[in-house]
Amino acid sequence: MEKFKKNINSVLFVTFVIFCLSFTRLIPHAWNFSPMIAAGLFSGFYFRQFYLSSFIVIFSMFIGDLFLGFHDTMIFTYFSLIVAVLIGLNIKNLNFRGILYTSLMSSVSFFLITNFGAWLTLEMYTKNFSGLIESYIMAIPFFQNTLISTFIYLFIFKIFFDFAVKKKVLRISF
Repeated sequence: MEKFKKNINSVLFVTFVIFCLSFTRLIPHAWNFSPMIAAGLFSGFYFRQFYLSSFIVIFSMFIGDLFLGFHDTMIFTYFSLIVAVLIGLNIKNLNFRGILYTSLMSSVSFFLITNFGAWLTLEMYTKNFSGLIESYIMAIPFFQNTLISTFIYLFIFKIFFDFAVKKKVLRISF
């Protein structure tokens, strides 16, 4: 019975996280200022399960996309979030330095992957090297929000999770 309660609590926690992440996409926010990359990093680091961590982030995005609409670059966005999960799985220590480095790595990979996807699928760019470079240059103003939000949200996730575990409010056993 105790194992059943732990499993139910774990499922409820993951469900709660998914719906919270989905909701953050629906509330007004600055362009690219989102917790999704940080959620990929965080879930990869703490859950240490690729499929569970990927499911949390991708399903959260999908629920948001049901309301916001689907688009041609979704696959690139989803893929970049899976890359964030993979980076999170390889974090040894989530201290300030780890948060800084992984935020930078995952934000850069998100920038490179999603803007490659924009170049590939959108008609606004010529399909040559010049068009690819243009797509990256046009996206530079959005990179700042991606990097800052990833750093801030990852730091907040770590603080809240450490507090919850310390106070025994949350007991995760996956």
